[in-house]
Amino acid sequence: MRDTASVLGSRSGLPDDERIRALELVIPKDHVQAVLAQTGHDARRCPVLPHWFVAWMVIGFGLFSKDSQRQVFKRLQRFRPGATPSRSTVAEARKGLGAAPMRLLARRSIRLLGSPGTRGAFRKGMRLMALDSFVFDLADTEANEEAFGRPESGRAPGAFPQARVLALCETGSRVLWRWQVKPCCRSEAVMAPVLLRHLEPDMLLLWDRGFLSHKLVQQVLGRGAHLLARVKKSFVLEPEEVLPDGSFLTTLRPPRGGRAAREAGGVRVRVIEYAITGTGHKDDGETHRLLTTLLDHEEHPAEELIVLYHERWEEETAFDELKTHLKERPVLRSQSPTLAVQEMDGLMLAHFAVRAVIQEAAEAEGLDPDQVSFTGTLTVLRCRLPELPKGAGEETLKQWWKELLAEVAEETIPPRRYRFNPRVVKRKMSGWEKKKPRHRRPPKPSKTFRESITIQHMLL
Repeated sequence: MRDTASVLGSRSGLPDDERIRALELVIPKDHVQAVLAQTGHDARRCPVLPHWFVAWMVIGFGLFSKDSQRQVFKRLQRFRPGATPSRSTVAEARKGLGAAPMRLLARRSIRLLGSPGTRGAFRKGMRLMALDSFVFDLADTEANEEAFGRPESGRAPGAFPQARVLALCETGSRVLWRWQVKPCCRSEAVMAPVLLRHLEPDMLLLWDRGFLSHKLVQQVLGRGAHLLARVKKSFVLEPEEVLPDGSFLTTLRPPRGGRAAREAGGVRVRVIEYAITGTGHKDDGETHRLLTTLLDHEEHPAEELIVLYHERWEEETAFDELKTHLKERPVLRSQSPTLAVQEMDGLMLAHFAVRAVIQEAAEAEGLDPDQVSFTGTLTVLRCRLPELPKGAGEETLKQWWKELLAEVAEETIPPRRYRFNPRVVKRKMSGWEKKKPRHRRPPKPSKTFRESITIQHMLL
């Protein structure tokens, strides 16, 4: 029989959920327990890091992205002598958790936050959604390269393996609601059908010009949703009926099949052509085209839809929040594909946690969520989470949460300036030699630094 003192001592060394109780107001603890039970992880025991706590640690990697894994543990736990796990222990605990629980937790916990009262969330009863993709730079390991690949260019392969993430975003709240992770070479148009299955009736989907196809438009309509999309110049759309607002109706037909089949499979759409002038931009006066399934020009005037399409940039802003301000490190920390996917899902959950706090704070003060600073809210969370009173009861926790929301509501930003910025970078190339395969595993020195010194004697 085990010694009672040693049993109690081992249990007292296990992490508790005291400091993460605030996060549980956004991502409920029962959601974590449910996904662990669903994947069978609730039956597995880790002597140092239980799986429920590892799930919160992975979310913590997103909230405290610059910190090491052991430092994230310290942020989520009060100090106990000898309780901080080693780096290898954290790595093994993460491997034991795997990727499936985090993906299921994201699916269960991340929800649409916009309400009819949220500014920019709806238009005439339709919830505004956007579809676009971005890439994550991954740790430079053979396993990550084999699973996700590297971007190719005429000069050399990319510096890091990359994963492509296609995300469906609610523009009013900037919540990245559903997403799919694939190798970087995978086309976003090929990935789109999986995400379009999540569309709900009375959603209005905005996407960029790389997605448009007859098949995808049919899928959007089949879900009871509508589409507002940018169209490439090369896409041939012949006017069939010109409407009073300057837009025209046409038929989008499948690219293959006989004449009868193409006629029968045609989708009636509306096209709006317009130009933006007086910007000083190099594309000033260039013609742009939008395609929409909203055919009624009286209910949906062309000018209103042109302005509405710019809500798509809210997803680009969400990507900036995620990759620039939340992630903060140049590459993800995970060395294997499974843990890289786990880390990406943790980042998405962390982003949702910040956006949920912003949404609640904005609604409490009657603000537009766009007016509340993402970086300001993130700073408040990083400062206040460790300050949660020790042993706080429910009333104390509610008061602490109320004060946190009030502080977040003060983190407002001025209205956006009207601007047009070119999509350029300041530094395109480096003067250093490009890293090549021969540089990836340099030989290890056989001597110490002191032993390798040879003084060159000058001869007079």
